[in-house]
Amino acid sequence: MDAERRAVLAYLGAGIVTLIPGSGAMAAEDRHLQLRMQMVAEIAEMARRTGTQTGRAAFSDAVMEAMRKVPRHLFVPASDIDSAYRNHPLPIGSGQTISQPYIVALTTDLVEPRKHHRVLEIGTGSGYQAAVLAELVEQVYSVEIVASLAREASERLRRLGYRNIEVRLSDGHVGWAQAAPFDAIVVTAAATHVPPALVEQLKPGGRMVIPVGPQHRTQEFTLVEKRADGTIDKRVVLPVRFVPMTGGA
Repeated sequence: MDAERRAVLAYLGAGIVTLIPGSGAMAAEDRHLQLRMQMVAEIAEMARRTGTQTGRAAFSDAVMEAMRKVPRHLFVPASDIDSAYRNHPLPIGSGQTISQPYIVALTTDLVEPRKHHRVLEIGTGSGYQAAVLAELVEQVYSVEIVASLAREASERLRRLGYRNIEVRLSDGHVGWAQAAPFDAIVVTAAATHVPPALVEQLKPGGRMVIPVGPQHRTQEFTLVEKRADGTIDKRVVLPVRFVPMTGGA
């Protein structure tokens, strides 16, 4: 049974009814799959249009397959299910959002995930970005500072069958030292600067994507690469607007 079929059976909290062969739930499942295909087509077109700026005119087949596979409608509030596959962010409560699908795909492609990778995510939110990463890597460690979001995301990911994601309630600025070093780090909230702890926890040869800039204004979506000798290279990819990263400086 695939992840979405399992989810439709299990995720009653989102208002999805139990899947019965021949029922409307099967039609809803097919509709969501169709909408995901349309979403992926929009992502591909947007990647093509922004490719000169991002250096990524097309995302890897593996990343696009993960975007096709993960049921985004199960990571948004029930009231927003009809908007789940539109290419824009949506509120998820506590002043937080689920990122625009294009940004999720771009973020994932930029860190160049591999099957053996261990990845740190800062800002679990609803768990959607973690789920996309989990389709591509060995293990995802995700840190969330909002207790209700951490609890709900952990339960949601468990129900959806993701066993390679661990969620921790903590301040993202300090990372997850006990699980370091990481092949990649993904930060899903805007920081005023690149936290030194995250740079320290990135493996030599690793890549980090982080929005950097002032709160509630345009920020710089930044790719941080750690060279083999430990020195750092930074490149601004796009102007973006993310919710602020809260917690310590």
